[in-house]
Amino acid sequence: MFIDFRLDNLANFPKELEKLLNTHREKIDTITKLKSNNYADILKPMQDMDEELSLFFTPLSHLNSIMNSDDTQKAYENSLPLLSKFSSEVSQNLELFKKIESLSCNDLESQKVIDNDIKDFKLSGVNLPLKEKKELEEIDMKLSELSNEFSQNLLNATNDYELIIKSFNDVKELPQNDLDSAKITLEDGSEAYKFTLQIPSYMAYITYGSSREYREEIYRAYSSRAPQNSEVINQILSLKNQKSKLLGFDNFADYSIAFKDASSSDSVIDFLEKLVTLALPYAKDELQELKDFAKKSDNIKSLQSFDVAYYSEKLKKEKFDFDNSMTKPYFVQEKVLNGMLDIISELFDLTIKEVTDIEKWHKCVRIFDIYENEKVSSRIYFDLEARKEKRGGAWMNDFETHYIDSDNTQHLASAFVVCNFSPTTDSTPSLLRHDDVVTLFHEMGHAIHHLFSKVKQRSVSGINGVAWDVVEFPSQFLENFAYESAILKRFAFHYKTDEAISDELLFKIKDTKNYQVALGLLRQVEFSLFDFKLHQKLYQEDEVQDLLDSIREKTALLKPPAYNKFQNGFAHIFAGGYSAGYYSYKWAEVLSADAFFECIDEENGFNKTRAKEYKDNILSCGGSKDMSELYNIWLKREAKVESLIKLYGLE
Repeated sequence: MFIDFRLDNLANFPKELEKLLNTHREKIDTITKLKSNNYADILKPMQDMDEELSLFFTPLSHLNSIMNSDDTQKAYENSLPLLSKFSSEVSQNLELFKKIESLSCNDLESQKVIDNDIKDFKLSGVNLPLKEKKELEEIDMKLSELSNEFSQNLLNATNDYELIIKSFNDVKELPQNDLDSAKITLEDGSEAYKFTLQIPSYMAYITYGSSREYREEIYRAYSSRAPQNSEVINQILSLKNQKSKLLGFDNFADYSIAFKDASSSDSVIDFLEKLVTLALPYAKDELQELKDFAKKSDNIKSLQSFDVAYYSEKLKKEKFDFDNSMTKPYFVQEKVLNGMLDIISELFDLTIKEVTDIEKWHKCVRIFDIYENEKVSSRIYFDLEARKEKRGGAWMNDFETHYIDSDNTQHLASAFVVCNFSPTTDSTPSLLRHDDVVTLFHEMGHAIHHLFSKVKQRSVSGINGVAWDVVEFPSQFLENFAYESAILKRFAFHYKTDEAISDELLFKIKDTKNYQVALGLLRQVEFSLFDFKLHQKLYQEDEVQDLLDSIREKTALLKPPAYNKFQNGFAHIFAGGYSAGYYSYKWAEVLSADAFFECIDEENGFNKTRAKEYKDNILSCGGSKDMSELYNIWLKREAKVESLIKLYGLE
């Protein structure tokens, strides 16, 4: 039914991988020599091989991210060239391409697979001369290695830093659970507080740390991590530029757009610059209010980047009589997770049961099976607490995919949701900031997009085949409900007293949702413009920083210090697949905001009738149709940009 998550022999993994790839090479060779031009004989076995390879390799790639060690790193690094070489061989296989190009099918799902494959082959350079194909293969292999190097450098830099603070006076404003997590005993027996660059620890001090000197120190360490990545960036950008030229594109941004929902590079830039124009006047007011507050509070005459989180939190508390520490005691990780799953069950008419009798990679992992009509339909794994061996951030990773294979056997979907929430201590359970609750809902939105698929063709099932700039739609859609009182009431209970969260606090969560929203929007658009413009021509060395600085002239109303090298930690685009695609978050947010206002129900949080329609018309269809078409089928119209403006309260 489901594949057990297991990885027994790291030392031999690359050899076993090569053996599997050689078997696939033989099968592909057999397929290309078939006289048949039948979809079932050609693309069904190809999809079976895709699933087999994914099931073999995903445990290693997953473990390397969440239980990183010398052994996982070595096995992963030795496997990447093998995978890259195989992928290049397949994408350059002219006989296979001709075979697929000759196919046609009356079944719409199958025809979508054919169309996607033909486009992918062409965009992979299948028609290039042999010499250029070899060059492209080498480029792809090197890019894969550099992506891993970037990620590993960042993880190492994050783990290498510690800030030890001995005076309680410098940590006195931290919430108690953050203090408990930071507290250590030094060799001389004295008590101190340790902060790291892992997000829960870093955010705790940058937001509540009383010492401006220490705030700058930890901000400097975080914003200047992994300086060696500047050279990795140079190589990545150069290779991507070479790749796009080989494939007939002026630049990598234009190449990337060929895989996206957006119609052109110009449409992306226009969209982002419109958001800048919209947000700028509101953001100026927000920043001036913050500067005035910092000056009034502590006579800060020149507000700096390392002051923003601290004074923003203080201003929020004064303005709304509210800060994140007031709600954190009510969001116990276990109850939030259980409550969210109960909501998902109710909304989509499912049953979700925890599985406890299978092997886990870490004791904090929780596993659940999802049932529809009393039959198990999918499985989800949660690994939610920060630890040294886990890379930063939060993500959903698909494992198994729902589809019907060549033997007419149904495969069920499974997925991992990974976060970096504050870990459980001896005295305190894992407690979440409200932002963390939103993050969990976001990643769950990705997960159910994959898990709820009813598509029979693997290549367009779940998140497969979904255009990159709309893949964030279901995640952003679900996260919007993490602000609704009717939803939060289900699981917000004080970890000590079990007292339910008050209506007053729930109101303040909603009321503060758009606090400094324009500054936040400018920051996200800054990242998006930097990413996209960075891939519109070749930038090297200081040109990368110069580009970022030029964008910040419009978007950064508060200029970061010169030592801030944000790009060296921008893993989304240099190690996470978002190159020339970071704009996708805002592009998809138009869909998510529009859908949210269709589905919101003030009393219950979610309109169940609309929830079923959303599941049937969007989630269950995966990549079987373009998202714009699915959206039109559902609501009989296009999404309205005005819905995004309404969501931000910038009307």
